[in-house]
Amino acid sequence: MNKIEITNKELIDWVKEPNHYLLDIRPIAAYNGWALNIEPRGGHIRGAKTFPLSWTNYDEWEELLPKKDIHSDDSIIVYGYNEAGARTMVEKLAEIGYKNVDIFNGFMDWSKNPELPMDHLPRYEQLVYPQWLKTLIDGGTPPTYKGNGYVVCHATYFYREDYDSGHIPGAVHLDSVTLESPEDWNRRSPEEIRKTLLDLGITKDTTVILYGRFNHPNNEDPYPGRQAGQIAAMRCAHILMYAGVEDVRILNGGLASWREAGYEFTKENHEPEPIDDFGTEVPARPELFVDTPEARKMLASDRAELVSIRSWEEFIGRVSGYNYIDKPGRIPGAIFGNCGSDAYHMENYRNIDHTMREFHEVRDIWARDGITPDKHIAFYCGTGWRASEAFFNAYFMGWPKISVYDGGWMEWSSDPSNPIATGVPEEPVHVE
Repeated sequence: MNKIEITNKELIDWVKEPNHYLLDIRPIAAYNGWALNIEPRGGHIRGAKTFPLSWTNYDEWEELLPKKDIHSDDSIIVYGYNEAGARTMVEKLAEIGYKNVDIFNGFMDWSKNPELPMDHLPRYEQLVYPQWLKTLIDGGTPPTYKGNGYVVCHATYFYREDYDSGHIPGAVHLDSVTLESPEDWNRRSPEEIRKTLLDLGITKDTTVILYGRFNHPNNEDPYPGRQAGQIAAMRCAHILMYAGVEDVRILNGGLASWREAGYEFTKENHEPEPIDDFGTEVPARPELFVDTPEARKMLASDRAELVSIRSWEEFIGRVSGYNYIDKPGRIPGAIFGNCGSDAYHMENYRNIDHTMREFHEVRDIWARDGITPDKHIAFYCGTGWRASEAFFNAYFMGWPKISVYDGGWMEWSSDPSNPIATGVPEEPVHVE
């Protein structure tokens, strides 16, 4: 283990070399852009990959580096807020066979120099961390909070017991069914959405923070359909943006991150304070959804893409993914966006701690398949839930023209005039 003597210019060049990896071991919030240690510039050294020291507390954490295509014979430099944390990471890496690991101890000085390159998630402010939310709940003013009042929403699909069993103090229960119809799982009418928001005390200017429950990553979720967790939060958050709420934020990692931070839960019910004026017409941002006629047009355009955020088994038509959707298959011409294992999981878009996956990785995977910010991108899945999570990956990256195809596979497959494809497509598809 060495504290490497390397100049800033040498580090910039070093990280560009093949099989050279710079690991940022700070919390994911710091990597994304939050200045957790009062650093002059938030974000990470350009070219660094995120690998928080906290990840080493999870079972089988040693499998994470190979999934990032980092292997034991590669050259690695780690950095954090202090040398002690970096040394701990070096020791842990050595235990699993990573010997060529050094320490760069100059991040704070790096952040002070505006001439040295740094990156951050463009809309990191909308992806908050537990301490940010705790400060707000305790009456403080966390960074970037606009001071227009706030509502914290614990999102579920039905299953009120999920909220009653323990939630963040001050959070209200938000049932996704109040924003989407159980008849077709599309968004409800503007009038119905407006009523839900007014009942929750939400105006267009309210800061709304949404989260869902996660069990520990090493355990199975006993209620994947009823509980729905963070996917429910993403779905509701997208509909709130569509309605016109201007400051929608997601608690990164959901309730699991709140627990990992050591903060308390409560079973005390918190009733919302209804209001009578949302402040603008609903929907204020209709372009955040597309419906079937526009989806058909996008398929015929070279400036637009439909992206299927489904599992491989769904994409090739072995299963429909849902007990209420009869037909299996895919929309011909849609790009495979690979959510993960099935209709209730999004592991390909998340880290081990359920925070959102490193945005550079998502961007690069999408770019390989032609999913790029210069096009109009509409994500879809079965009924809009997984598509909403993919939408937020693109939204946080600052992509300018993104939507969710609300009807998704359920609506498309129910119309006999729509074509359906099954089997492995002839063109190459990346499934990793």
